[in-house]
Amino acid sequence: MTATIAWLLVGAAVSVLVAGLAAGVEAALARISRVRAAELLDRGEPGAARLVRLTADPARYVNLVLLIRVVGEMAAAVMVTMVCAHRWGLTFGTGALSVAIMAVVSYVAIGVTPRTLGRQHAPRIAVAGAAVLLPLGRILGPLPQALIVLGNALTPGKGFREGPFATEAELRALVDIAEQNSEIEAAERRMVHSVFELGDTLVKEVMVPRTDMLFIERGKTLRQALSLALRSGFSRIPVTGQDADDVVGIVYLKDLVRRMHESGEDGDAMDEPVESVMRAPTYVPDSKHADELLRDMQAQRIHLAIVIDEYGGTAGLVTIEDILEEIVGEIADEYDQGRALVEWLAEPGDLDRGARVSARLGLDELGELFHRDLEDEDVETVGGLLGKRLGKVPIPGATVRIDGLTFTAESTEGRRRRIGTVLVQAVARSQDEGAETASGGTGARDTGEQGGQGGQGTDARSKGQQDEGPPAGQGVAAS
Repeated sequence: MTATIAWLLVGAAVSVLVAGLAAGVEAALARISRVRAAELLDRGEPGAARLVRLTADPARYVNLVLLIRVVGEMAAAVMVTMVCAHRWGLTFGTGALSVAIMAVVSYVAIGVTPRTLGRQHAPRIAVAGAAVLLPLGRILGPLPQALIVLGNALTPGKGFREGPFATEAELRALVDIAEQNSEIEAAERRMVHSVFELGDTLVKEVMVPRTDMLFIERGKTLRQALSLALRSGFSRIPVTGQDADDVVGIVYLKDLVRRMHESGEDGDAMDEPVESVMRAPTYVPDSKHADELLRDMQAQRIHLAIVIDEYGGTAGLVTIEDILEEIVGEIADEYDQGRALVEWLAEPGDLDRGARVSARLGLDELGELFHRDLEDEDVETVGGLLGKRLGKVPIPGATVRIDGLTFTAESTEGRRRRIGTVLVQAVARSQDEGAETASGGTGARDTGEQGGQGGQGTDARSKGQQDEGPPAGQGVAAS
């Protein structure tokens, strides 16, 4: 009888060991995805090929591991109960003692320790487990698959039909943990979060508003359109009919250049109306989700779409770059470099030669530099003052005279091509008085084109239309 008890104790110990190993393998497999297994195979890890085959059908082998663990725990519990009953008799106290013993053993030897080791050494334990599970699965034949069928029949929902899945919140948490463990960079974590947020972002949240769009009227010539594109730095410009709400097409810089090349010495070809080369526009509602629009733009191979509001009017425009910026952040070009707020062209304080100032420079600071009172109730920056006096968003070359100073818009910055620097020079008193006499006060002029800029990388978006020398009362699109 003593030998029987000894064998029962040995059997219980072996059963606990098997159940613990199964629990460790289960925890390791939960950490190994199909992609991770493929990475191990690419690195030439021994046994990785077996792990790849296992991850191809995870439900089958996860059920097999669970079966081994449950059988081991049950066998150990039965054997411990038999030993206690033989020693102290089959009583309620004996049953309670058996439960207490197995609870402690299962918690330590099957629950905590093996699972912790499985998570800490997931690749190694998963590879070792695959070496046992693959042949064992062949030996047991259809038993693992039968367990899956039974589980699907008894479990509400989909069971293992689609396998385990994670919610968006869980995936975000995993990405955060990966960054904390230095598995990924902070920028990569932000990018993953941005991908999730893109599905909740509406087009009107990423579009360039109508007030920052650049237009050209359909009656303008190809020469004027080419000049506008070169001046503004945009390669795609919306073409309007009666007003800004009537966008009839998009003119591409490459189409203008191709037409100029094809015309050769025939200069009259560039005097054709811009509508002769414009392309049909794509319209999207401002309530459309950004991720849906991105897929549509990729499928249709378009880069720019006109955004329409609920009333059918033009709300703005959106490009594929605008949507990508929601994921990767601001896309800047090689010219977007830091620049001082004020750069004197000659000696500091030389008002005649003037200074190159940032469009974001405050009017009070500029007034101190040039000894002028330039305060304005509506705007606070040099760029804002320039735009207000022009009556539109400025482009490079736009010039105004204010209180004896000449403001000339210079370079643009950023993918939206907004004015970055402004050249400010003092005007000789005789010239200033002559300008005031001719214009009745403070004057504003634009060097050959009207309009403004804003917008995407190489795409045009600015309030108002721009062309070469428009007649009075023309050239500015309604907005």
